[in-house]
Amino acid sequence: MAAASSSDSDSGRAESNEANSKWLDAHYDPMANIHTFSSCLSLADLHGDGEYKLVVGDLGPGGQQPRLKVLKGPTVLTESPLPALPASAATFLMDQHEPRTPALALASGPCVYVYKNLRPYFKFSLPQLPPNPLEQDLWNQAKEDRIDPLTLKEMLEDIREKADVPLSVQSLRFLQLELSEMEAFVNQHKSKVIKRQTVITTMATLKKNLADEDAASCLLLGTESKELLVLDPEAFTILAKMSLPSVPVFLEVSGQFDVEFRLTAACRNGNIYILRRDSKHPKYCIELSAQPVGLVRVHKVLVVGSTQESLHGFTHKGKKLWTVQMPAAILTMNLLEQRSRGLQAVMAALANGEVRIYRDKALLNVIHAPDAVTSLCFGRYGREDNTLIMTTRGGGLIIKILKRTAVFVEGTGEVGPPLAQTTKLSVPRKTRLYVDQTLREREAGTAMHRTFQTDLYLLRLRAARAYVQALESSLSPMSTTAREPLKLHAVVQGLGPTFKLTLHLQNTSTARPVLGLQVCFLYNKTLYALPRAVFKVPLLVPGLSYPLETFVESLSSKGVSDMIKVLVLREGQSAPLLSAHINMPVSEGLAAA
Repeated sequence: MAAASSSDSDSGRAESNEANSKWLDAHYDPMANIHTFSSCLSLADLHGDGEYKLVVGDLGPGGQQPRLKVLKGPTVLTESPLPALPASAATFLMDQHEPRTPALALASGPCVYVYKNLRPYFKFSLPQLPPNPLEQDLWNQAKEDRIDPLTLKEMLEDIREKADVPLSVQSLRFLQLELSEMEAFVNQHKSKVIKRQTVITTMATLKKNLADEDAASCLLLGTESKELLVLDPEAFTILAKMSLPSVPVFLEVSGQFDVEFRLTAACRNGNIYILRRDSKHPKYCIELSAQPVGLVRVHKVLVVGSTQESLHGFTHKGKKLWTVQMPAAILTMNLLEQRSRGLQAVMAALANGEVRIYRDKALLNVIHAPDAVTSLCFGRYGREDNTLIMTTRGGGLIIKILKRTAVFVEGTGEVGPPLAQTTKLSVPRKTRLYVDQTLREREAGTAMHRTFQTDLYLLRLRAARAYVQALESSLSPMSTTAREPLKLHAVVQGLGPTFKLTLHLQNTSTARPVLGLQVCFLYNKTLYALPRAVFKVPLLVPGLSYPLETFVESLSSKGVSDMIKVLVLREGQSAPLLSAHINMPVSEGLAAA
């Protein structure tokens, strides 16, 4: 009886949760064997019959070949192999001719494969990049038998380490070979032309000249060579080319190509760049404190998810509006648009199995999935307007339908002024002292302001003098940037001519670790010698002090000492996060000699 009553209560609780939910559970298949990302999911009426299908660029895990899958309802309609891993999938209209059947574009490797009616229609390949001239010269020498394979390998490795232009695929394959296989490879490929090919990292669609939903769209490609390419929807020629400081990984587009448009690209260097129609280079830059994991445009707000388990809202000019902290790491993001109610919100799938829906920083809804969700897609599927499609880490497929009566109400999000602002304060009555002080301020306001300014300037002067004195004596300098709370203390040990220099580096933040740092020494090479002038710093756990040791050898025989400057920098940046000046002691051994 007890077991029966507990099972009845569990079933009743499940029924009440389903009744209170805004979603209908349409389908769940944990063995669907679909492994993809949000960028490789797309919903479109591929045959023009009003029946929307789901296009999936499947990664094919476990050594399987990547595949293009088209689903109708819960079943796979067609399936075809892909030559390389898919990077993105998008549907777009190529022209204004009837019937208005959209085309499917799938970015894979250096190519974009275009399908119409699920049949191959066109293949666009990225233009080849100019090869490294030094690499080209080496293969020309190998062609004329003026260089042996071992020397060729050594010189190619030297080019790979120092040159700005990457090596071609042919040279990279050659460097992976064993010594016995090199000669045969050189004889086979020495007469071939050196080709350097980039690949597509992300893709989006941009309206050509009309903002209508059924207007023709251009394809926007982000490449590994740090470029954005706009393709003509009919001739597939390059209409525009824009350069970025880093490789784009997420794209958001608004406007029309022939009128005015704005492109937003999240890149691998942790920055977000915004470009306008006539700009070949970024107009605005948003610097994030962590790598982006998703980029969604909600109306005029750019919502960015970062690896610090947080969502950030920015304007289209890069001004930060708000930040929301997540309970777990963000895996993927996408847009939820309910057109019948004019609602746009951002969906964020978390590592704990939750899918959270936010409008600005207000939490609207939380969906609990049986496994961590790795891709999201919302739109019309079949004949249902508001369908949410999710794939899980284990390859499962979840399909949910938004109830027609569902209304999203702001939950625990913080929007507008806090409730404490509406509470009236108990202001005391005016006293005689208050009235006298007010009269004094009216009569001597100018003199009081001048006195305040004088004291403020003296305070700033004393603080600047104390800061200079601390720098000159190297008394535990602190980081001056709020993004990297660091503390550095240096200790010199020994009598010479070899000294032991110990740097105590500490992360003073409360919860966030710091990584990607380097320590650089600036010194007079005629007086001192160090084993390494630059070395990397391991991950800094908050609150712990990390001793970093090195040796300094004094080279002067006249007992001369100098200052060594220590800089702590972020990798890839020239501005130091903090610095310290170390006054080296006179070497007792050399002085006695």
